[in-house]
Amino acid sequence: MQIGIPKEIKAQEYRVGLIPAAVADLVSAGHKVFIEREAGLGSGYSDDEYLAAGAQISPSAAALYQDAELIVKVKEPQPREVSMLQPRHRLFCYLHLAPTPTLTDGLIASGALCVAYETITDEQGRLPLLKPMSEIAGRLSVQAGAHCLEKAQGGSGVLLGSVSGLEPGQVLIFGGGVVGSNAADVALGMGAKVTLIEPFDQRRTALRKQFNSARFTVCDATGLDLLALLSDTDMVIGAALVPGAAAPKLLRKEHLSALAPGSVLVDVAVDQGGCFETTKPTTHLEPTFVLEGIVHYCVANIPSAVARTASQALSQSTLPYVHLLAAQNVKQICLNNTGLAAGISIANGELTCAAVAGAQGRKYKSWEEVV
Repeated sequence: MQIGIPKEIKAQEYRVGLIPAAVADLVSAGHKVFIEREAGLGSGYSDDEYLAAGAQISPSAAALYQDAELIVKVKEPQPREVSMLQPRHRLFCYLHLAPTPTLTDGLIASGALCVAYETITDEQGRLPLLKPMSEIAGRLSVQAGAHCLEKAQGGSGVLLGSVSGLEPGQVLIFGGGVVGSNAADVALGMGAKVTLIEPFDQRRTALRKQFNSARFTVCDATGLDLLALLSDTDMVIGAALVPGAAAPKLLRKEHLSALAPGSVLVDVAVDQGGCFETTKPTTHLEPTFVLEGIVHYCVANIPSAVARTASQALSQSTLPYVHLLAAQNVKQICLNNTGLAAGISIANGELTCAAVAGAQGRKYKSWEEVV
């Protein structure tokens, strides 16, 4: 298989689809790997390192898409990249199609086989390719939010960690999955008080055991006085996930008035449409905006801030699936691997992901019908 790794072109996206060690592994398995010139620089990997791993350097994205059959990247393809996709291509990356009907239309029209990192499952039904970036995003969400609380950033001037004689800052987290639990871990480590809202009883029990601290509270939303809770909150983190579907809206615009001026909202579900009604995507260069006195941090690719760590973690997780997708008979591979098959979102001009279909009001077909 001829495998291509393009340079990411989404704003401030510094990650790379595969690091040199992964390329060497694919080359040793008999595949030919092309990487676009300087694609790895944002993550600290030079073209020379990729050449030493056995890759060939493509001078442009157009040349790479022309040579490659399997495209491995990080973020969802931008319009210019969609225009280069052909029916012969297999695309493997984060797609986050639910809130982006235009991208769905473009990928359907391309005829390419499009496999989404975020809906692939393991034997326990977990999301192994979402986990590493969720861990990073959860940890960075508190780090970024703490910075946004600083007065010079438009925040309230509250320090999350306690100092002698003063109460610590208060963090409210929606969702106790990978993002939420990592956010809680960092917030508690910084000395904050944390309230986490999690709908599933079994998960709440696990979180209580994990964070055995007087500064940690976990509850469900039943009977919760959200407005009263918000009035004592300095930072809100949106970490709710519905795999493949649009994120649930957990805070409405009218809720903002319950927060103190300069409080911070950090939305970690921007790629899936966001957890807050007032969310709009931002970038690392302009990460925040202020609405009704509340600082919003809504960066759509939070892990890119630590691109080297993120690229290493992502490449390590995706490599086994790249080997599978590089097989000639992809249908047989997917029949034998239902977890990989769960990632097939679009094939041969048909939408095959039920969650995306539900979010966009479209019809879909099972992947077995169209691959």
